[in-house]
Amino acid sequence: MSDATDRKLLCEIFKSSRQDEMYLYVDKRNGMQDLPDALLEHFGKPEPVLTMILTADKRLSRAKAADVMAAIDEKGFYLQMPPAKEAYLLDLYRTPTRPSY
Repeated sequence: MSDATDRKLLCEIFKSSRQDEMYLYVDKRNGMQDLPDALLEHFGKPEPVLTMILTADKRLSRAKAADVMAAIDEKGFYLQMPPAKEAYLLDLYRTPTRPSY
């Protein structure tokens, strides 16, 4: 007897050539053939990173494996966006960098 928690998905992960820490998860069997053109245009050239077997209880760094699998089933892909920048880090870019002694 098998249920949704026993399901396995062979997943291929690509990183974006345009934005650091942006990753695209797809079903290895389908590859990138059915992805929307707008997504690929925004994502840039996909660079293969990893192929792995996903299960609902698999630990991922920034997403729940069950959510990734559900998105792949529904849309054909899961797009992992870069983490949000902390406000204080953004202030570092806005602050003038003149030395003061």
